[in-house]
Amino acid sequence: MHEQGDDRVTSELLIVTGMSGAGRSTVAKVLEDAGWYVIDNLPPQMLVPMAELLERDGVGQGIRLAAVVDVRSRAFFTDFRDGLDRLRDHGYSPTVVFADATDESLVRRFESVRRPHPLQGEGRMLDGIIREREMLRDLRSTADLLIDTSGLNVHQLSAKIRQLVGSEERVPLRIAVMSFGFKYGLPLDADLVFDARFLPNPYWNPELRPYTGQDQVVSDFVLAQPGAEEFVERVLDLLKPMTAGYHREGRSYVTLAVGCTGGKHRSVAMAEELTKRIASSEIGTVVVHRDLGRE
Repeated sequence: MHEQGDDRVTSELLIVTGMSGAGRSTVAKVLEDAGWYVIDNLPPQMLVPMAELLERDGVGQGIRLAAVVDVRSRAFFTDFRDGLDRLRDHGYSPTVVFADATDESLVRRFESVRRPHPLQGEGRMLDGIIREREMLRDLRSTADLLIDTSGLNVHQLSAKIRQLVGSEERVPLRIAVMSFGFKYGLPLDADLVFDARFLPNPYWNPELRPYTGQDQVVSDFVLAQPGAEEFVERVLDLLKPMTAGYHREGRSYVTLAVGCTGGKHRSVAMAEELTKRIASSEIGTVVVHRDLGRE
């Protein structure tokens, strides 16, 4: 990440931000439990002094550091962008994690704790959410890792965070292959979305219905269908120039989503197969089944 003389600091630096109510605090707790050194509610102006202080004291040698930054005003947004630029100027390579959720999910969460949105002022809660979403639009689009927390409970979110950033082994590019059900909505954090509904649905086979795409009997059925193998091959071919470009651009995380009707059979089988065939020494993979068990 940063070189000083002949000594290389092997630490990792995550900057966690995102929408209010989208789970930044939960992300921080999961990272802390996974062995990260977490600093919560860090002012953006303190990003560089924080990294330099830990490195100067020797704490930064090999540490996995995460800073949770609340960007809820124009001034803080400017300070945040300046802080990231200064980190990079000093030789650090921070990974920006953006936590997001649908407007409906955010409203429901604020109502459940009976708290107003920090930017709603005298208006409606939704007004505050819309205002914050507009303010953070550019930051969201340039984040290295986007995490959609909609519909996830604390345990599911914890598992997802651990899968995406909890591994000790780091590779230049990490692809999360996600299965989902279209009836539950498109995943907000997907960079690429594919539709597996062109394949026959095992749900209508009484013998296959109780199983999932993780079971061999369903996987064999799905992959044996006309067009299934060609679909997998075409996705892999499409990824080749894209992953080369991601490497050139220094992108660390990509989410590829495959959907079917309920997220139980076809998309799960396809996600499992793609995960196995994408993995290489240059690309790390993790499979996430967003809606499995939800029905």
